[in-house]
Amino acid sequence: MSKIKGIYAATLSILNEDLSLNIQKTVLHAENVINLGCHGVVFFGSTGQSQLISISEKISLLNIISKNKNKDKFIIGTGLNSLVETINLMKVAISLGFKKFLIMPPAYYSYGDKEAISFYEKIVEQVPDAKIILYNFEKLSGYKFSENCISELNKKFPEQIIGVKDSSYNLFENLKLENFSILPGSESKLLKGLELGCDGIITATCNITATLARKVYDDFIQNKDQSVNEKLCKVRTIFDRYNLISAIHSIMAKSDKSYINILPPLSILDSKDCQKLIEDLKKIDFNYKN
Repeated sequence: MSKIKGIYAATLSILNEDLSLNIQKTVLHAENVINLGCHGVVFFGSTGQSQLISISEKISLLNIISKNKNKDKFIIGTGLNSLVETINLMKVAISLGFKKFLIMPPAYYSYGDKEAISFYEKIVEQVPDAKIILYNFEKLSGYKFSENCISELNKKFPEQIIGVKDSSYNLFENLKLENFSILPGSESKLLKGLELGCDGIITATCNITATLARKVYDDFIQNKDQSVNEKLCKVRTIFDRYNLISAIHSIMAKSDKSYINILPPLSILDSKDCQKLIEDLKKIDFNYKN
């Protein structure tokens, strides 16, 4: 099994004015992010408002992207608390030729490693062909993976549990598993992670920073001096002052009004915060299209 390596954006979901999913624009956005430098994208991660989008819309998009030329560069997020619905959506995706999934454990309920392992065991039993990237983000799920939990899952299911997106940042510095992808969730951790043996990143802000992040990655792989990592980290620091989904949609809406549409309870930035974001990016000479 080849490892998942490189720069991946947790791609955006673009909505119509009635807040239904605009499949065409969502796909075009993902293609553009790839063209700007990302090795691939994750559909329906937290950045893609996954828990707020209907299953029927997710399935409709899966049917469309199953015919896309970039199909092999797509990872599917499930974004569902329900074990049964997670499995059912994965089976649909598998039937359409997708195998790579990003799966966060259920939110809201309190549980530990034993229960988390049980959750993924049930998934693997029902969808044995899946290649699963665990999503470690305590801020959203309420649960934080331990190194022992990750190691046990990978030992039990080496063909299915193939990596982790580490957005809690308690794993990427010390976790070492053979043939297992470790992908921090921030550009600020990209270079350090690569130096420690990580494989790249999966991040929300790669929707904005694809070109810069790809150069940092390529320069590291090619043993070249780093020339843009400082700027990349500064961009991420600026975006971290806001809700990432709100900030990314707000900045992109400046050139395409479709990005204004966002599902409640999320919202775009107010005019004051949006202007401050733009001004701060200008101060470091960053244009999100560069």
